[in-house]
Amino acid sequence: MVTNLPAEARSKWLKYTEAKTPEEKLKALQEFLSAVPKHKGTENLVYWAKKRMAELREEIEERRRRRAGRGGPSYFIEKEGAAQIIMVGLTKCGKSSLLSRLTNAKVEIGDVPYLTRFPVPGMLSYEDIQFQVVEAPSLIPNTESSWNTKVLGLVRNADGLIIIADLSNKPLTQLRTVILELMKSGIHIVKPKGRVVIERTKAVQGIRVITYGKLINCTIDDVRKLLESYRIYNAIVRVYGEVTLDDVEKSVFENVLYKPTLILLNKADKVNHTIIKDVLSKVTTALKKVPVIVTSARTGLGLDYIAPTLFKMLEIIRVYTKEPNSKPSPKPLILKKGATVFDVAKVINEDFIKYFKYAKVWGPSVKYQGMRVGLDHELMDKDIVEIHTTIRAL
Repeated sequence: MVTNLPAEARSKWLKYTEAKTPEEKLKALQEFLSAVPKHKGTENLVYWAKKRMAELREEIEERRRRRAGRGGPSYFIEKEGAAQIIMVGLTKCGKSSLLSRLTNAKVEIGDVPYLTRFPVPGMLSYEDIQFQVVEAPSLIPNTESSWNTKVLGLVRNADGLIIIADLSNKPLTQLRTVILELMKSGIHIVKPKGRVVIERTKAVQGIRVITYGKLINCTIDDVRKLLESYRIYNAIVRVYGEVTLDDVEKSVFENVLYKPTLILLNKADKVNHTIIKDVLSKVTTALKKVPVIVTSARTGLGLDYIAPTLFKMLEIIRVYTKEPNSKPSPKPLILKKGATVFDVAKVINEDFIKYFKYAKVWGPSVKYQGMRVGLDHELMDKDIVEIHTTIRAL
């Protein structure tokens, strides 16, 4: 195994996962770190643990300030809409101007460096849903400051990212700097060949492994045994792409995160077409499959492409629910691509899984409209689902 953790370390990790408050989490993580053997296989884990401890200390200190009446605005932004997207970049790249053009947010715009000192949220509409777009304070290059720790904490909690670079001021250097800061915190913007998402839930008994790719040199039973060794007994495990048992173990710690990312090459109105073409070519070559849009907050260039690109990039679908003999809900559930009727039932009411009889589906995922399906039926965007149970009261 990559980490090869002893039983004592695994036991202390469990305490961390069960901790409720930041203080409890910090103490548990300190104990966990002291029990982790120090060797090459644990380097990334140790680095992640130290970064996470720094984030927890910042969170604890901020709570103390707020209790003492010295709080001011908070770095925590409660999620709203279909997904939370964090805008990151270096200072004066145009984040505030873009947020103002894209959303209803009230932002302060000026030429002063690091003008935005706290996260600013706004809502971006796309068809019948909205994305919450949050402007983060600018990253400070080449520093381990608490400022960057807070910004990266926002990023870790987000569903996706928008990285912004100023075309008129060394855009490639800006992108490299931001991406390096993200990678140092275990945040990757290029989709890996394989990844694992572990969702701990009481909605299932045991460990349910759903594969959208394949396991390499291991079996589903191996995955179950590994997770049980970390005292994870009830969970839904989603496997995307080609995944090894090492990848499964890494996902237990969540020390390496993939964040779907859109890159905006901003301030296109300030440079000529030749520069734009050259930068765009270099970025798309270096970051294959990461979407890139050339934008200008002043002229509006490229802004109409942002919302549909986010929807595609996030790999989400909209599913509408309905009760028998009634119209579908106008507000859809937002689920990941590959979601099944099981996922819909879990979101609505976990008892729907226990007493599930069948579901009717209207939409692109079925051969005919109103088709009866089971819990494992994979849904598609704009499907309508009607769940029937053995108990009518549900």
